[in-house]
Amino acid sequence: MSSFLEAIKDLLFPPTCLGCTRRLATSRPPFFCADCLAEVVYLGSPCCACCGIPFPTGVDHLCGDCLVHPPAFDVARSVLLYQPPVATVLRTLKFGGQLTGLTTLGALASQSPFMHHFTPPDYIVPVPLHLSRLRQRGFNQARSIAAACFPHWQDRIKINLLLRNRPTVPQTDLSGEERRKNLKNAFIPVEDIRFAKKRILLVDDIFTTGSTVSECSLALRRAGVARIEVFTLARSLAP
Repeated sequence: MSSFLEAIKDLLFPPTCLGCTRRLATSRPPFFCADCLAEVVYLGSPCCACCGIPFPTGVDHLCGDCLVHPPAFDVARSVLLYQPPVATVLRTLKFGGQLTGLTTLGALASQSPFMHHFTPPDYIVPVPLHLSRLRQRGFNQARSIAAACFPHWQDRIKINLLLRNRPTVPQTDLSGEERRKNLKNAFIPVEDIRFAKKRILLVDDIFTTGSTVSECSLALRRAGVARIEVFTLARSLAP
């Protein structure tokens, strides 16, 4: 019966590819045509054992940046390369409020070999938005991504334990140094006692320079967190 109803739904409301708007034959995610799906790049080993930046060859080891300046988090992993069509879906989610792409993003993430590497956390903490940005946007994309990619840990998602205590300018057009200055001391834990000796999975949409998750991780470390793992859906390798 469910298959019959799905067939009727596809006939009446044919799904379209989120990358190129081509009509699809089925309403089962991910909602990409074969051509767009072929452009989806999964990240995996070899990569930096800490920040997860991919290497062209070899085995997992620490990159130069993590050796010289160890980040506050223990490990960070991104599952997809930030390029079309993934970038298209993330931009329409973040700036256009198009939540329909979440099931596709969750379906793609579930196929990543990295999804089995995360330690079961005490809390999943989405990177917070400042209240003014949250009111403007109407939702926190990191919270939505956490729910889509970790449905089995829904009850561990906590949105009010880490706050962005001041508005910051968008990171998109800033250099690495400007990003770090922009976010310095921008995050504060609500209750240190809630974090003491806990395992935290920090979630955001895109890892570019790592400034956002690094600053969040510093705030969590000061609150006494024992282990911090970072999940970002995509990683940008653009210079």
